Order: sequence, then structure tokens, then C-alpha cells
Amino acid sequence: MNEDVEFIIEDAREKMDKAVKHLENDLLKLRAGKANTHILDGIHVDYYGVNTPLAQVSNISTPDARTIAVQPWDKKMFEPIEKAILASNIGLTPANNGELIRLNIPPLTEERRRDLTKQVKHEGEATKVTIRNFRREAINELKKLEKDGIPEDFVVEGEHEVQKLTDNMIKKVDDHVAKKDLEIMTV
Repeated sequence: MNEDVEFIIEDAREKMDKAVKHLENDLLKLRAGKANTHILDGIHVDYYGVNTPLAQVSNISTPDARTIAVQPWDKKMFEPIEKAILASNIGLTPANNGELIRLNIPPLTEERRRDLTKQVKHEGEATKVTIRNFRREAINELKKLEKDGIPEDFVVEGEHEVQKLTDNMIKKVDDHVAKKDLEIMTV
């Protein structure tokens, strides 16, 4: 296969991988009825004037299936951490006992579970659209190469490779969505 064709395929692979990784991260942050420290990943705290990720100013753990415990390393950080958690709109209210901050995860209602599965499916579809857009870009670049004089066989082979890559990535997305749906619907 031609070097330019391989470069286009590799570029498409990297972009599609990033889209799948982004989906994985988004799905980790969804609250599925049990404690998961990734729910707090996007929260930043004002640490002596510096906007710092919560995980860098405290120890975050899950002592049981329904509780997330946040233990600040500095006693003065309790109030800023509580404010940051409340401001983050994750739907959890912090409880401070002076030693650590507890976040109790309420059980999900059936209606909320259905809403979450719809959200997961929507995220999956958005990722599939992104992957298909990368496929289209790669095929367009391959067709430009053909106009520039690269043999048609290389371009056709490249298009088949891009399609196989797209099919594999879409299967990964479907697997992630199915796994998260199962996690959400399991009581």
C-alpha cells in the first residue's frame, strides 16, 4: 500500500480512537446508582487562589457501594470542596463530619434509569456520527490522492481499510453503550 494512503488510514484510526476514548470518559462520569469516584473527575477547587482538580487536594474513595468519601489533605479545604461539589451540579449533597466529606448516592428510580439509558444511547449515537465523519474525511482525502495520480487500486484498498476500521470502532461504541445500559438497569 502507498505511504500516503497508510498515513490517511492511521490518521483516521487516531481520530476515531480519540472519539471512543471520549465516550468512555463521558460514560464513566454518568451516575449509575452506585458509587464511582469518576463522578467527581470534572470538579475543580479553589486551592489558595489556584483552580485545582479535586483529586489533587484530597483522597477520594468509595467505602461502600452507595457512598463516596472525600478526605481533604488540608483541614481548611472542607468549605471550598463542599462549595465546588454543590456548584458542579452532579446532584449530590456533601455531608461534612469534620474528618471527611461523604456523598451518599441515592438509588435510582425506574424513570431515572430510563432517562439515563436514553442519554447513554444519545452519547453513543453522537460518537458514531463523529466516527462516520472521520471516515468521510479519510475517503475524501483518498479520492484527492487518486486525482493527484495515485493508482486506483491503492485508493480502493484504502477505502476498504477505512471502512473496516469504521466498523470496528462502531462495534466498540455499541459494546460500551450496551455495557453502561446493563450497569444502569441492574438494580
